[in-house]
Amino acid sequence: MADRSFQGLWAAVVGCLVASLVGCATMATGSNAVGPPPGPPTPAGGVPAAPVQVQVLQLNLCNSGIAACYTGRSTAEAAAVIRAETPDLVTLNEVCRDDVSTLQRALADVVPGGAVVSAFQAARDGRTGDAYRCRNGQQYGIGLVSRWPSMPGSSAGGGIYPAQDREDPEKRAWLCLDVAATPAVAVCTTHLAYTKREVAGAQCRYLFGTVIAEMRARDGAAPLVMGGDLNLGSGDSPDLKSCLPAGSALVDDGGEQHVVATPEFVVDSSKTIDLRGTTDHPGLLVTLAPQAGNRTP
Repeated sequence: MADRSFQGLWAAVVGCLVASLVGCATMATGSNAVGPPPGPPTPAGGVPAAPVQVQVLQLNLCNSGIAACYTGRSTAEAAAVIRAETPDLVTLNEVCRDDVSTLQRALADVVPGGAVVSAFQAARDGRTGDAYRCRNGQQYGIGLVSRWPSMPGSSAGGGIYPAQDREDPEKRAWLCLDVAATPAVAVCTTHLAYTKREVAGAQCRYLFGTVIAEMRARDGAAPLVMGGDLNLGSGDSPDLKSCLPAGSALVDDGGEQHVVATPEFVVDSSKTIDLRGTTDHPGLLVTLAPQAGNRTP
């Protein structure tokens, strides 16, 4: 358990130069970003509609090469699951940067049209201020893979939480992306602190109360799905309930992983997937359906 478009190439270059002291880590279809991605147009009537169905696969691959749960086989197993299940969205925790590209190709293998995109956000190394690294030297953190392309004019937004465990060198991060489903949907992922529950709670409140709340408050806010390892217990945990917005759809794996969706969605089905000992977490596959009265026209 060891353990962010905005406009134009020049902005991306400047962003990376500014972020060089702390690790310019966010990547999505070739762009770098800081802050939540801009939203899609608001549909007629002003209320975002949910796609007919969204299937999200949450995975924690324990692939840093540092933690005791590392096997070196979890990325290949995850690729096999993605090819078998063909999810719309994949949320990834405890991955090296190249793992995200590998899993993007796995989804592209089974999704026609070639529109699959991915994004990555490194955790920060509190000892150096640079990106946290896997044992193989690659940046280490969290990722997203989507069968839908990113919204025109937007790419990934992510960052490092203000609340961190000072004794843990891995500084935890969040990552969000607007993708062009029909209509658009936003997807986020995160891996919260496991060392201190009060820190994980503060990070969870920041994610939903600040990052996601700002995304939801802007014009044209899309329905949003979040998959991640929240380290706050299962769905009946008071710590978890206290940080989730009212009306959220929620599924957990019976442990620390969760899929959370805004009220445009309800949970249609869910299951855990045995990853055959390649990591210390199962896969969590969740199918979300539109809330009654909120279907795509």
